[in-house]
Amino acid sequence: MARSAPALASFTAGELSPRLEGRTNISKYNEGLSDLTNMVVHPHGGVTRRPGTQFLNEVKSSSVKGRLIPFVFKATDTYILEFGNTNMRVFRNGAIVLTGVSKTITGVTQASPGVITSSSHGFSNGDEIVIASVGGMTELNNKSFLVANSTTNTFTLTDLFGVAVNSTNFTTYTSGGVAQAVLEVSTPYSEADLPDIRFAQSADKMYIVHPDYAIRTLTRTGHTSWTFATPTITETAGNPSLNGSNNNPSVVTFFEQRLVYGGTTNNPQTLFFSKTTDYNDFQTGSNASDGLVYTIASNTVSNIRWLSATRVLAVGTSGGEYVVTTTNNGPITPTTTLIRKYSNYGTAKVNPVQSADVTLFLQRGGRKVREFKYVGEVNASGYQAPDMTIISEHITEGGIKEFAYQQEPDSVVWCVREDGVLLGMTYRREEEVVAWHKHEIGGTYTGTHNSLASATYAYGMVESIATLPTDTGEDELYMIVKRTISGTTKRYVEKLKTFDFGTTTVAAHFVDSGLSYSGSSITNVSGLDHLKGQTVSILGNGASHPDKTVSDGEITADFALTTAAIGLGYTSKLQTLRIEAGSVDGTSQGKPKRIHNIVLRLFRTVGIEVGSDVTNVDRIAFRDSSMDMDEAVPLFTGDKDIEFPGGFEDDAKLYVQQTQPLPMTILALYPRLNTFDL
Repeated sequence: MARSAPALASFTAGELSPRLEGRTNISKYNEGLSDLTNMVVHPHGGVTRRPGTQFLNEVKSSSVKGRLIPFVFKATDTYILEFGNTNMRVFRNGAIVLTGVSKTITGVTQASPGVITSSSHGFSNGDEIVIASVGGMTELNNKSFLVANSTTNTFTLTDLFGVAVNSTNFTTYTSGGVAQAVLEVSTPYSEADLPDIRFAQSADKMYIVHPDYAIRTLTRTGHTSWTFATPTITETAGNPSLNGSNNNPSVVTFFEQRLVYGGTTNNPQTLFFSKTTDYNDFQTGSNASDGLVYTIASNTVSNIRWLSATRVLAVGTSGGEYVVTTTNNGPITPTTTLIRKYSNYGTAKVNPVQSADVTLFLQRGGRKVREFKYVGEVNASGYQAPDMTIISEHITEGGIKEFAYQQEPDSVVWCVREDGVLLGMTYRREEEVVAWHKHEIGGTYTGTHNSLASATYAYGMVESIATLPTDTGEDELYMIVKRTISGTTKRYVEKLKTFDFGTTTVAAHFVDSGLSYSGSSITNVSGLDHLKGQTVSILGNGASHPDKTVSDGEITADFALTTAAIGLGYTSKLQTLRIEAGSVDGTSQGKPKRIHNIVLRLFRTVGIEVGSDVTNVDRIAFRDSSMDMDEAVPLFTGDKDIEFPGGFEDDAKLYVQQTQPLPMTILALYPRLNTFDL
């Protein structure tokens, strides 16, 4: 009988492939986990529960897939663009942008449906509006509605499900109120076109390309002023063209003060470089600032699928990866430019992401994420593309459809998997951290999704993601999530809440599609219309409250609340691989083992469960006799020494989960075992 106390003090390998269950001889084994769901790996080694998501708004039409695109004018003016079927809407500072034109309300009846009077309002049936500043009937304030039964001077309202708003029991209207429509901009792109849109932005202008459409520019002149236009491209006769049928580029970027297009139908291997600082002039010549047209030579047709501008211009094609360089190591010019091929993996039709001078791209086939990086110290003046999924190849099963990069706080590459699961890869190459984790967003979906069979899925389907930089210390991750709500398919724009919620649970947000409340003491919390009929979790006054079902857009809590986060619950969990503890005659693998206790090193944690698997868990006690029963349990930082139930078994795994709307950060696990030597 051997006694041992292995240290699981780092999880920087993330969730490992089942194919590594036998590789106890590699360091990544003791740094990895067999399951890591709704948890994020810190570069320091620990893992923390991901924050929940904040509900922002329903998409324009929930029957249509959407696409999110970031627009960054400056640090204080950043936007998320929601593209739908031939329309675009705008989010700023986490709220949907309105037209800025207020229509005055002069009356609201208490009726089913209530009739709103607003002279010459100009709204049409189906328009989404937001109402504010109503006196008396405050139940209407700061909510989104759809217009119905519109006349010149009156209209009624429906909720987002199309159900007429019954104001019979609302407070009597007294005065005032305004209504504003949600800003909408027409676009040429249909639902089917959205995955193939590519873009590049400079200041207040974005250049948008699609192989089936002429180049477009999107110009912002104010929060509520956005204009699409078709630029006039000047070219040199006889060169491959950017004008006319089958000459629409499929990729675009900026590089060395030039706008670069590539991959038209007629010329799939051709790059087009504008004149320096003149982004519509592609006339070629011999002057250093002239435009240039460059066709990649290859044995087979290799369609250009992405461009990435770092220290060089990297080009991803269906047949391999290239770098645009010069003969003199200077800026590109018509007479010094050359292109070299550095790898032959081939790329999928998914836009890459950049981290510093590294490009992360998806290999042809849609499952392997590769790191295209300069490796002059190994291969002089060369680039390599190592596989970032080699030890976690299972996690991308089904394929990846979209990338986004969140630099702060922990440098995470987010990916949308084809089955709607959100993947994260904590990526810090300077510390050699490449750690994958998966995230199942709260809610359920019933039906078909991409190639999945029609069924009920125990998570919300993520369909698109985008990130925005901020000056507050954390970049923002936005997503479109598809769920079944009250039997209806709904698509919501949501934002991942901050990882840094403070040193207490009062401001924590560990619910999905949730809303927050802070104010006077109440038991009835309204504004939850988007979660109609759903069972929601409640973090109130810093403590977990009993779940409730949303009825008529509100819940009634068991206790009075001054602060609350209310939304869909989700489970965060981790499970170790088979613990390697050693024995008197070598390995402990394949031998009966008993874990008799475990020390959990925690950071700002409360309310978790520990056991051998999901069916055998015990809740850890965090409240003691000195604490007031009417107050939330304070966050705990330190060690919890837990007796471990059960007898001898061959696997000896540890399982930890959080099912309450509360935080969990695990810094290390220290099990103590007895191994029965055969």
